[in-house]
Amino acid sequence: MLAGGKPIVVVGSINIDLVANTDRIPVEGETVLGRDFHIHPGGKGANQAVAVARLGYPVRMIGRLGDDAFAAQLRTGLVGAGVDAAGVATSSGSSGVAVIVVAQTGQNSIVVVPGANALLTPQDLEANLEIIRSAGIVLTQLETPIETVRHLATLCSREGVPLMLDPAPAKELPPDLFAKVAWFTPNETEAAFFLDSGPGASDASTAASLLSKGIQGVVLKLGSRGAYLASHAHPASKTGPAVSIPPFPVNAIDTTAAGDCFNGAFATALSLGHDPAESARFAAAASAISVTRAGAQPSMPSMAEVEQLLGRKY
Repeated sequence: MLAGGKPIVVVGSINIDLVANTDRIPVEGETVLGRDFHIHPGGKGANQAVAVARLGYPVRMIGRLGDDAFAAQLRTGLVGAGVDAAGVATSSGSSGVAVIVVAQTGQNSIVVVPGANALLTPQDLEANLEIIRSAGIVLTQLETPIETVRHLATLCSREGVPLMLDPAPAKELPPDLFAKVAWFTPNETEAAFFLDSGPGASDASTAASLLSKGIQGVVLKLGSRGAYLASHAHPASKTGPAVSIPPFPVNAIDTTAAGDCFNGAFATALSLGHDPAESARFAAAASAISVTRAGAQPSMPSMAEVEQLLGRKY
């Protein structure tokens, strides 16, 4: 386990991923034949927690599982990866399920059925308040109820714990939430949703528009174009408050959970004391490795693999 500061805490979804690999993603009304089928543990919250754990950093998770056949598999997967799952409760009914179609190009299409994730409440956060207080940074997403995310933001603001929000899947957010977010990490589609803008806006103007909502720091996840980081409250780099992070060219096999890998790795590097720009570069390297492998959690790289790609120790 890496020597660092306080643990990273992830509050969010835990899903079972049902993955069909096809030549291409079907259009509306079309049936295509798949090449093969796999079942993997997933969910944006669990993916991010496992990404941190695979890098060797302490991580704790708050979430909910059902009492179905998938629940034991999902909890075992978290614990086996090194995630402290003491904050994961059990509800009656199904666990979260994601049905994923992956094309030969590596692109994917996903339908998520929340299941127990929809039952994560503000009361669950209060019951795990000591876990939240213990955190150096808290990561969350939008696969759990908005009222729970909003309450988490309030708790983190009150307790002085930085909050990283991955706004996926994109949905309307209360205006007062943005000012409580230390790092907002949308991909290009999600960023356009929150700005109600079409294609063509520059990365700099997109980030500036998001920062104007009161967010402290923004990282745009740009896929094959790398990432763009801008910040009010954090020095992004020695050269200025914004920086472009170049991509690491790889042969993409499956982009599922690449964004989750980025978030977990970004939080890990920040927790190890690296500046935001260096942390984003570390995260870009980790997510580049992840897309060369199939599956969500199975694709998460180790610290040694990221260090090898970057050519330095962390």
